[in-house]
Amino acid sequence: MTQPGIPNEFSLSTACYGTRLATIEAQAFAAVAMGFRRLELGLTENPVPLTGFEDSQRETGIEVRSLVTGCLNPLSEHMAGTKLGSLDSELRERAVLSCRRHVQLALRLGCPTVILRGCQIENQDLLDRGNALRTRLAKEGPEEGLVEEIRAFVARVQKKGQSQLDHFCRSIHKLRGEFPEIRLAVEPGRSFIDLLNFEAMEWVLDDQRGLAYWHDTGTVHLRERAGLPGQGEWLERYRERLVGAHLQDAAEGVAYMPPGLGEVDFRLVVDSMPADAEKVIEVDPRHGRSEVLASVQFLIDRGF
Repeated sequence: MTQPGIPNEFSLSTACYGTRLATIEAQAFAAVAMGFRRLELGLTENPVPLTGFEDSQRETGIEVRSLVTGCLNPLSEHMAGTKLGSLDSELRERAVLSCRRHVQLALRLGCPTVILRGCQIENQDLLDRGNALRTRLAKEGPEEGLVEEIRAFVARVQKKGQSQLDHFCRSIHKLRGEFPEIRLAVEPGRSFIDLLNFEAMEWVLDDQRGLAYWHDTGTVHLRERAGLPGQGEWLERYRERLVGAHLQDAAEGVAYMPPGLGEVDFRLVVDSMPADAEKVIEVDPRHGRSEVLASVQFLIDRGF
């Protein structure tokens, strides 16, 4: 637990800390002690105040290379960033205002990329149906009949959510017009209930030519386990727009595991990613320093 970190070019998401460290200064110094020179401001249940971070940057040289919209707020199922495509104009505007705050923070910290994670379907019947399918998948595994049901469900979500995707694109267009100097990247949400499925991601990226794609190894693996397009398909289709990835492992329906402890094929990931893409380690905070350090070594051994 006291071994020095491996100097590396990964970013460490502050989501990995959970409630262990109460200040951004402590998080920055802990990251540097583990060999990191880059941070991502990630989603946590109790975000720490960012006052004093500039002093930490001067002392350690650590950079903020990405931040996830919502990092200023306590983590919840209904993060403002996921409401950019809301059918409710008031919710949409609140989401845009929240994203605007995050972009302004990124500009202040010299952070080049702001990540928009997911777009939430606003149909209670579909949400209930999707949650029931997720529960069955966890209990039964990816049985053929269930996989077919999930695929049909995703097609239905895609059709029903078209108007939300249109609103999502308009919200992004507004933000990009206000902040052309910041790179916005869209990441698929945490499950197949999210509107940003494989095909919908292409629609959004085609509509917004300057928009980037952000990959997530763990959540995409869980989608693959449900019978949906897998890691290789996402990386091949969106490689030209890919600017970064959250590196986490997944197995048996559980994500946010340290790389090396699950089923994700990280050799495929590194071979498919642009060399200059940001590589962010993002694992559940129940995993500590030793597991993070083991993840770094695991990824380096596989060519990252």
